[in-house]
Amino acid sequence: MSSRTTRRADPAPRSQAPCGHPWVPALRFAAAGMTRFSLWGDEARCVPRLTKVLIGLLAVEVALFALSAAFPPDMTRARQSSPVTLDRRGAWLRALPVEDGRWRIRADLRRTDPTFQKRLIKVEDARFFWHLGVDPLSLARAVGSALVHGRVTSGASTLTMQTARLLEPRPRNLGAKLIEMVRAVQLESRLSKREILALYLTLAPYGGNLEGARAASLSYFGHEPSSLTDGEQALLIALPQSPEARRPDRRPDAAKAARRAVLDKLVRARAISQAAAYEAENEPLPRRAPFPALAWHAAGELARAAPASQASVVSTIDADLQTRLEPMAAAVAAAQGPDATAAVLVVEIKGRAVRAAIGSAGRDRAGGWVDMTRALRSPGSALKPFIYAMAMDDGLVAADTQLADSATRFADYQPENFDRAFHDKVTVREALAHSLNVPAVATLEKLGPEAFAGRIEAAGAHLARPKAQLKAAGLALALGGEGITWRDLVMLYAALGDDGIAKPLAWTEDEAKVRERSGGTRLVRPEAARQVLDILREAPAPRGRAPSALTRGGPSMAFKTGTSYGFRDAVAAGVVGGYAILVWTGRADGGARGGLTGRDAALPLLFDVADAIGTPSSAPRPIAPKAAPLALQKLQAADAGPRLIFPPDGASVQVDALGAEARGLVLAAEGEGLTWYVEGRPLDPDPVSGRAIWKPAAPGFYKLAVVDAQGRRATARVRIKG
Repeated sequence: MSSRTTRRADPAPRSQAPCGHPWVPALRFAAAGMTRFSLWGDEARCVPRLTKVLIGLLAVEVALFALSAAFPPDMTRARQSSPVTLDRRGAWLRALPVEDGRWRIRADLRRTDPTFQKRLIKVEDARFFWHLGVDPLSLARAVGSALVHGRVTSGASTLTMQTARLLEPRPRNLGAKLIEMVRAVQLESRLSKREILALYLTLAPYGGNLEGARAASLSYFGHEPSSLTDGEQALLIALPQSPEARRPDRRPDAAKAARRAVLDKLVRARAISQAAAYEAENEPLPRRAPFPALAWHAAGELARAAPASQASVVSTIDADLQTRLEPMAAAVAAAQGPDATAAVLVVEIKGRAVRAAIGSAGRDRAGGWVDMTRALRSPGSALKPFIYAMAMDDGLVAADTQLADSATRFADYQPENFDRAFHDKVTVREALAHSLNVPAVATLEKLGPEAFAGRIEAAGAHLARPKAQLKAAGLALALGGEGITWRDLVMLYAALGDDGIAKPLAWTEDEAKVRERSGGTRLVRPEAARQVLDILREAPAPRGRAPSALTRGGPSMAFKTGTSYGFRDAVAAGVVGGYAILVWTGRADGGARGGLTGRDAALPLLFDVADAIGTPSSAPRPIAPKAAPLALQKLQAADAGPRLIFPPDGASVQVDALGAEARGLVLAAEGEGLTWYVEGRPLDPDPVSGRAIWKPAAPGFYKLAVVDAQGRRATARVRIKG
């Protein structure tokens, strides 16, 4: 027996268990069916070494992640970009400039020509979708070329690196290039490829104060980049590399040469045919044009409220209608004086979509930068329809309920009619159609001003009370004693047109879809809303307009006007053809104006706006009055001389005071060259207004007579009650 100890052979050749495969012992264990095993030789030393390597790699990765989190890319310029507010069909309304008046418009890849996107990547970064921010092949090629020629002859910047440079501009040197590489890798770890492409097309400079492909396309070509010609695409690809030197409006030769170079690259890349490139090369160079600014206030408001990630806001505005209405509002304001302005709102009742919004008559006019649709102003008599609608809803009145129109004191409040005349007994229909003040205040007193204000507020409209009346709503509510915005007022009129259902206005198409499906808030019952609209359709049409009942196919407008104290606000609101419309004229600073009422200063524009909408009426025929007013019970022949209107024969008139200090009664008649007589004595016209104002000295019966220029007369016997 040999004394040499026999070495036990290894279980397997070392070549079968290399140090990079620590799982081999486990395979052996499974094959042998052993209950436990141990590592042999080099394998035992391999696993700890590999673990250390893995731990080291993990530590490096954690450190890089921590550094990237501690020093992220500066995204300030990306956040300081503006979305575009579009109309309901995608037409550009307005975008907002950013710092220093630069037009940095957010790119919207869904509205950007896909062929342009592909060609941009083909020219600038062919392996954009494959690299991680830095293209090793391009980098190697650029370094090799620089070593051979002794200077930089080709670039290695990817689109991601260019985006990093646009986010954080630095001097062009080697250190800046290394930082760009690091930032590019950081961007790739945070954003998708499409987000990086959109960011590049948002920040890329295109000459002057234009940044972003959308700004350049609209300014140079007059349209969104959703569909671009071959020449337009080549120019947009070429401009960011040297925007000032290649501006087509200032350096056309350089712009043509740069466009030609891009077209040549596309031909070599087989992205465009030679014939198409030749045709694109001969396209005329564009000139720069100003940006659209339609619906300036509303579109700007929507753009400011858009999230930072949103590139486009699709509003409910109809650009065609807005384009037609803005000059109309400007012309009306210009005709009313240098300090006058105007506001218009058009709301489609279905979905409450705002189809037109004019905040002022132009930014070149006094107060033109103020959005008057959001300002708190007095509605005058424009809230009266809702007083009667709620009273009908509560069973307090009907359309033909008689109301007293006489001098009446409500505690410490004594209203009077606009013409300072009273009409004794009138129906609700007559009181609303002719906007009589005393019956409206009496109805509000019966309804309760607090209950009325509470129902208005519950419907979503805010009433702003004067400081002297913060504790409670007063009867002055009926005549415009509390402020309201025109947005809230047109919302209330839209509720009348929707059978009494109130819903907030919709400013985007998404909101309009939600409003259409939502239930809303019940303001009044459908019967009350319809009766009030029927009465408003019977109101006298503005001067020069034939009543809708006499025009074939004409829309039947249900409307109400309002005039605030001092003629500060002239407002007219209406419902017609599935739309609610509001028109206002006045001064932005709230200054008084002489004699401009809602009927004279706003109502004609309301009818013009209704004509511009061009929608036929879907409203039912108005209800005919059950009885004529007292003054019209007897029809006079055309040649019978003057017609006495107020006070009518046999009337009893209640006055609040007698004698020379009283307000007096305004006498009214139709005819030419009229002279009034009281008990046979001529009545001199008022020296200020020129109207016949009678101030009875004592209660009793009086005989009035009015004589025209031809000597024909009309008489009335009236009773004065003190």
